[in-house]
Amino acid sequence: MIDLKKTILEDNDADAEVLRKELTEKKLVYINVMSSPGSGKTTTLLATIRGLKNQFRVGVMEADIDSDVDAKKIADAGIPAVQLHTGGMCHLDADMSRQGMRALGCENLDVVFLENVGNLVCPAEFDTGAQLNVVILSVPEGHDKPLKYPLVFEKCSVVLINKMDALPAFSFDLDKVTEYVHERNPQAKVFPISAKTGEGVDAWCAYLAEEVRRLQS
Repeated sequence: MIDLKKTILEDNDADAEVLRKELTEKKLVYINVMSSPGSGKTTTLLATIRGLKNQFRVGVMEADIDSDVDAKKIADAGIPAVQLHTGGMCHLDADMSRQGMRALGCENLDVVFLENVGNLVCPAEFDTGAQLNVVILSVPEGHDKPLKYPLVFEKCSVVLINKMDALPAFSFDLDKVTEYVHERNPQAKVFPISAKTGEGVDAWCAYLAEEVRRLQS
């Protein structure tokens, strides 16, 4: 009996390490952004890029099963972007990342963001080769998600709690979600933000800028 899933994951993990080494040598920082559909990934990316644009040259890879809606939003903001269609798969892996970067053209970039497929399960299982993994959890989703979808929170370095402007309308406990995140991943940084209003975005961008410089050094 052959455990195909185990073999696929092990092969991808090895390829991801190779990709990370290649990117580190080029001083190109690859950031994998994961979340559920509707959490505000694209809006958060746009707010983040606005906060970084005077310091770094940024490009974006948009991964979806179909459509190019998000890539158009990024491109319309004047940011290099490429749409990646996964052919029905709910994740990106290291080789898909490599192909996407070739299509994007990274020679003049410092940072590449991947807006991964909207899903809290599959994207966490496949190492993309990113040096930094970020999870966006929005207030309407509820504060219990780190308990229900542990792997994605275990794999991330940063959790952005988005849509804080909607907090009065929902029974969302910021202290509880922070506690649950740290139960899964004590080292994870948690930033409450509103990509819509700008609340907390400056603090997140300041942290990210320091991380990018650290990874480039």
